[in-house]
Amino acid sequence: MTKSAPRRTVLTAALAAAAGAATPLALAHAADEPRRTAADTAGKAAPDATADTTARRPKSPVDYHAWTTAADWGRGHADGTAVAHGPRPGIRLARPAGTADYKDPHTGRTAAWEYATWTSPVHALEVPATEVVASWNAHTPPGTWITVELRGTYTDGTATPWYVMGHWTAGDGDADIRRTSVDGQKDGKSSISTDTFAVDDPAGGLRLASYRLRATLHRRPGTALTPTIWRLGAMGSDLPDRFEVPASTPALTGRELVVPRYSQEIHKGQYPEYDNGGEAWCSPTSSQMIIEYWGRRPTQQQLSWVNPDYADPQVCHAARYTFDYQYDGCGNWPFNAAYAATYRDLQAVVTRLTSLNDAERLVHAGLPLITSQSFLKTELDGAGYGTAGHLMTIIGFTKDGDVIANDPNSPDDQAVRHIYRRRQFENIWLRTKRKNADGKTVSGSGGVCYLYFPARPSAVQRRALRAVGVV
Repeated sequence: MTKSAPRRTVLTAALAAAAGAATPLALAHAADEPRRTAADTAGKAAPDATADTTARRPKSPVDYHAWTTAADWGRGHADGTAVAHGPRPGIRLARPAGTADYKDPHTGRTAAWEYATWTSPVHALEVPATEVVASWNAHTPPGTWITVELRGTYTDGTATPWYVMGHWTAGDGDADIRRTSVDGQKDGKSSISTDTFAVDDPAGGLRLASYRLRATLHRRPGTALTPTIWRLGAMGSDLPDRFEVPASTPALTGRELVVPRYSQEIHKGQYPEYDNGGEAWCSPTSSQMIIEYWGRRPTQQQLSWVNPDYADPQVCHAARYTFDYQYDGCGNWPFNAAYAATYRDLQAVVTRLTSLNDAERLVHAGLPLITSQSFLKTELDGAGYGTAGHLMTIIGFTKDGDVIANDPNSPDDQAVRHIYRRRQFENIWLRTKRKNADGKTVSGSGGVCYLYFPARPSAVQRRALRAVGVV
């Protein structure tokens, strides 16, 4: 059910040493090591919606920041990239800054690629962070791809190496690399676990004070194709270690969004090359539900590869195109967000929220969200299972404030809608520590969520997003 889950939240696993990066592709070679329709009207808030308009809370333990506007792109350092103007400004490869070889560790093929880079200004974190997760929205035609890297400065004044946060492309055809995270990256103070930067010893007081992101855009030599990146950002956080989180008081309740229901379990045994089949597809199944809530879905041509005997072929499609070939699973958080953003005029981010009141604001504005949680069978009444990590979709709240969730770990599509007790759900989602079935102390997700929303959200939706730190 949840093969893809027990990973990045367990950040004590040993990682092999990785060299620092001198050029945009230098760290890429570390990957050579062996691995292990409601259409556009969907989600509009009810006429009486009054999503919280308060500004972001000061000293939040979560700091999400992104570059999205033409002015943002203009403030970065471009080496061969240029601003792509239009309704959704981005950056594109205008002229090659150079050519470099990349050996794909998953196909064994070595090829030369033209590249150009864009490096963000330094972002000083509001609260120095123990963890950072990058996410991006991009278009990558066949034969193009991007690398996203992070370099930070610690509170002791020293710097991290350039860490690869992902080599990503939307496709997986013959002209494409295989999208992948990179194992074995560390510097003795921090390390990368799939998609998450983490300080190795938070109890020692060291934190990440600031960071820059670097995007490298690649294409086959001699072509005019280019990736386009519309959103590039990261979520930094410094959450206290806690087994219990404070309970929130229900506020904006009594609203339920009409979100498609898809079960991952009906895909059990299908396409085992993608994370052992549907039993482990909680993340892409949840992603597909919200993508379709916004009126988007794959075309019949895009789905033509799926066995016509399979129900809900779009779930198989989502699993294939969120698959991380290094992690060997579909649960890479930024890869799910990047997949969602391949659909027309959708944005997607990975962040953390701090209470169910944050989720209420979003739902009240017509914005469902995907949450990551882990729990014992006895900790969530009505689920009927325990998990080391699982994704589900919050679609509403009862009048009493309990959570209405589309839980893909259900026997069929009709059984996907659940009502979970508020206090139980809030705690298993927001806590950072828990006891597993063996009584050992392990990590929790600390309120991780995916947010997918229109490129041009309504005023109510913008206020709700701003209230949870997403702009």
